[in-house]
Amino acid sequence: MKRLCIALLILTAGNAAFAQLKNNVTRSNIRFEIKNLGIKTGGVIEKMEAEIKFDPANLAASKIEAVADATTINTDNNMRDRHIKDEDYFDVVKYPKITMSSVSFTQKGGNNYVGKFNITIKDKTKLVDLPFTYTVAAGAAQFKGSFKINRRDFGVGGGTFTLSNETTIFIEADTPR
Repeated sequence: MKRLCIALLILTAGNAAFAQLKNNVTRSNIRFEIKNLGIKTGGVIEKMEAEIKFDPANLAASKIEAVADATTINTDNNMRDRHIKDEDYFDVVKYPKITMSSVSFTQKGGNNYVGKFNITIKDKTKLVDLPFTYTVAAGAAQFKGSFKINRRDFGVGGGTFTLSNETTIFIEADTPR
């Protein structure tokens, strides 16, 4: 009974992050690239929800909160997908969500910005800089950026020497304007 209660708490806590967001993203795309045995490989995270309140005229009041569902990682290889969802990599049973929370934004000229974000993977949080572009067209706002992380900072993949430590993450999100 005690184990059942703990399991329910873990599942509820994982889904609570989605429930708290007022998702205003109409389209999203999260891709990642990493070298394995020197060959570039990667995949996507198929489900993300975010609450984006971004005002270029008032960056101090702007906020982006996002939750990606780690259980939806897809590399187009079922065997690899199962492996990277296991404990050695993302441990999606215990840590089903990857979160991003903005800390601040800086305009770098034109439609170029840098956001400082707390990224949490497997209960490990790191502050990262995310350079991105913000464009508005046809009533929609588009955010497009990429950043690099060290997978080992988040306890992903252990000490394997065949996998590069550096991972590049590409994010796109559209919202109504």
